[in-house]
Formats: sequence, C-alpha cells, structure tokens
Amino acid sequence: MRFITFCRLAGLVLCGSAMTVYFASHSFRLAVITTLGCSLLLQLGYFASVLFLIWRSSCAGKARQGAELFDRFQEVRCQSGDDEHINETQDVPQRNQTLGISLLLP
Repeated sequence: MRFITFCRLAGLVLCGSAMTVYFASHSFRLAVITTLGCSLLLQLGYFASVLFLIWRSSCAGKARQGAELFDRFQEVRCQSGDDEHINETQDVPQRNQTLGISLLLP
C-alpha cells in the first residue's frame, strides 16, 4: 500500500471516529482525546506492520541462502559418487523382487 493511500485512509478513519464520538457524547474535548488515541493506535499498527515485513523478508533471505547451500551440497555429492548412486538404485528393486519371490515359496 502506498503511503499516500495509508494517509488518506487514516484521515478518513480519524474523522469518522471523531464525528462518531462527538455525536454520541456532544463533547468536543472527548472527541479530540479519542481521536488522538485512535491516531496513536493507527501509527503503532503501521509501525508494527513495517517491522513484520522487514522480519519476513530477512527470513526469506535466510531460507534462500539455506536452499542454495543445500543445492550446492547435493551437486557436490552427486558429482563425487554418481556411479555408486546408480548402482544402489539398481540394486534396490532387485532385492525387493527377490524378497517377494522368496516369501511366495514354501
């Protein structure tokens, strides 16, 4: 959300809040105090959302770095033992087929 959009929406909320309090209580002083409190809450919410976005982007950066390290590790592991990896995958189905056949025999 753009900052100017946020300012317009905050202004509308504050004006609406001030008018509602004034018409309900007929007290200008209470309307001003309530509007200031509402303004403070809106500013705290905006600040908290900005901090949350910064925290989320830093977590995404850390996750991306971890994924890159994991990919590099997998590349090195696959390059160093491609022959062993292929032989292991070929042996597994043969063992399972042999085991299945031996269980069928009495």
